[in-house]
Amino acid sequence: MWILFAVGSAFFAGITAVLAKCGIQKTDSDVATAIRTIVVLVFSWLMVLLVGSASQIAAISAYTWTFLVLSGLATGASWLCYFRALQLGDINKVVPIDKCSIVLTVLLAFILLREPISLWKLIGLLAITGGTLLMIQKKEKTTESTGVSWLIYAVLSAVFASLTAIFGKIGITGVESNLGTALRTGVVLLMAWLVVFVKGKQTAVRQVPGKELIFIVLSGIATGASWLCYYKALQDGLASVVVPIDKLSILVTIAFSYVVFKETLSKRAGIGLLCVVVGTLLML
Repeated sequence: MWILFAVGSAFFAGITAVLAKCGIQKTDSDVATAIRTIVVLVFSWLMVLLVGSASQIAAISAYTWTFLVLSGLATGASWLCYFRALQLGDINKVVPIDKCSIVLTVLLAFILLREPISLWKLIGLLAITGGTLLMIQKKEKTTESTGVSWLIYAVLSAVFASLTAIFGKIGITGVESNLGTALRTGVVLLMAWLVVFVKGKQTAVRQVPGKELIFIVLSGIATGASWLCYYKALQDGLASVVVPIDKLSILVTIAFSYVVFKETLSKRAGIGLLCVVVGTLLML
């Protein structure tokens, strides 16, 4: 069952990037992140109420709280960097780099969680790394993807995403997965809105176009669904297996980015995508 939850996480994560890209054409990425986090928080707590796990809060240890908070902070940082990268660059460039967080996640899982790295996993990691490098070296250059700012934000997003997975795995030990998701989302919400106010962007909230607001909300719903599936899978399965499955969301993202934004892959990038997919499957 945890593999099915991981697959569900991949699908919803895949459409999240496209929906978010539609919602940040004119809207500031930090503001969009803060708004969509509200949606994710509401979604998460609805699930907590449905499964009736809210009463378990009092039983959560200080140790677990620490890693839930750390996971939330890492998630918030990853989101802020990811959606800024999406705003500055092509989806087909940003998403592969973000998915490369799998490499660091597996290494950290080996070091901190003692999850083994087999020969197939090692080959898979090399394939994913090589494929990612091929995908970000597209020949086509667009106005919005020039410069290196998008690359810096995308790399930071990947680093924080890997920390999110490790902290999340430790933090949800002994905690019902929906409750753990809801609590850490609260941390993300506080962090996202703190960034908005520190940067003085609160007035931009009222300037969000109605159409983009709809896409921001939809991306929040997709994220909420992805998280619930992802952390349920993490709770029951191996982080080094759940994360690779989740990263297959790149196929969903690229398919939708072609339909919605007409973003196409070069031959080189196509080979890179194949390497990423094959490497991910080898890790399973």
